[in-house]
Amino acid sequence: MSDKHRPKSNDRSNSGLRIQSMIENTKKNIAEAEMAMEFAREEELEHLQEKNQRRKREIQIKEKEKADKAAEKAWRDSFK
Repeated sequence: MSDKHRPKSNDRSNSGLRIQSMIENTKKNIAEAEMAMEFAREEELEHLQEKNQRRKREIQIKEKEKADKAAEKAWRDSFK
């Protein structure tokens, strides 16, 4: 089987870092949208506000996922 067709390994070693990176990128997007709101027309303003609400919910979900991953890692490490 060629490398091209092999399934990806289930490497969880960097999942906490990956999730943190996603959180930081989302926070950056929120800040950029808030700056854009200063110059937005009413319909654009509404759209940006709704989008930021979704982003904030996503951050909460990702932070819980990150905490769950950390707890899982601690649990797995307790058996080493």
